Amino acid sequence: MSEWRWEYEPDETHVVGGETPPPAELIAEVRLRAAEIVRAAAALHLDGTRYQGVGDGVQTAFVPGGMFLYLTIARHQCVYVLQVTASPI
Repeated sequence: MSEWRWEYEPDETHVVGGETPPPAELIAEVRLRAAEIVRAAAALHLDGTRYQGVGDGVQTAFVPGGMFLYLTIARHQCVYVLQVTASPI
């Protein structure tokens, strides 16, 4: 059985890189919250590789300084961070 993890999808450069990357503080908050989501998913799905149900779809997590979209795929035992958005305020 593999370990639960989180990663950027398709990759870190695409999600948080680019011409105007989000502030480093926001990225740190995203990483902390993604790790929390992974721990919760691991507790809910003790062996995610055997999961047969329908997933929750894309979800939103709000963190200080912005938000991010993520997708939990239990069969992959992975939380995919899809988009990070800094607060305009």
